[in-house]
Amino acid sequence: MAPSETERFWDERARENALFFVDDRLDYSAPNSEAFWRGGDEALDQILSPLETTVSSGDTIVDIGCGVGRMTRALASRAARVIAVDVSSEMLIRAREHNSELENVEWIHGDGTTLRPLLDESVDGCFSHVVFQHLPDPEMTLGYVREMGRILRPGGWAAFVVSTDPEIHRLPLLDRGRARLRTLARRPQQAKDHSAWRGSSVDLDALRRAAHDARLDVERLLEPGSQFTLILCRRRP
Repeated sequence: MAPSETERFWDERARENALFFVDDRLDYSAPNSEAFWRGGDEALDQILSPLETTVSSGDTIVDIGCGVGRMTRALASRAARVIAVDVSSEMLIRAREHNSELENVEWIHGDGTTLRPLLDESVDGCFSHVVFQHLPDPEMTLGYVREMGRILRPGGWAAFVVSTDPEIHRLPLLDRGRARLRTLARRPQQAKDHSAWRGSSVDLDALRRAAHDARLDVERLLEPGSQFTLILCRRRP
């Protein structure tokens, strides 16, 4: 099957500068790899702590949109097993190289819309850090919410971040003009003009409906109306 546009975009970003496009606070020309990897545990706690949930030592956790494995590495230090899923085969190549010592991680090339081949009710937790913000269609995010409900065991949790601020995803008028000019000149769009980077926001009512249909209860919701809305869902029996 031919790769999707989203997969092609992230494959190109992985070849261009993988660490920067996972964390664009880094210096593009000289990304500090030590700081990048150190930031994994800090970023994990910045999501789990306010959501008042933890990773237990016996858990099987799914890292959705694992990229080069920064959050996977942090999760693997706390869980029994981590299943790391990403749409980009190029990101996964680098993830395996950077994390070759992790014996409790399985790396899976996802299809970009589902969590197959993971089985129903097979994991204890789902985690995703600044991934859904980049999906170009909010229906893709809602599809992943339904998939999390499918694969979680009863009582299992899903901690993830979405954008609920539609303005942040609109390309400013001047930038739209520049993007059109680049297209007319047959030059590739700059990465941050691309829909797979700009992403989309999610309507919270739609998210709650998708969660309910997937037998998930939304237990905590922090920072609504922002680019970084934190969600904790729990799988019902």
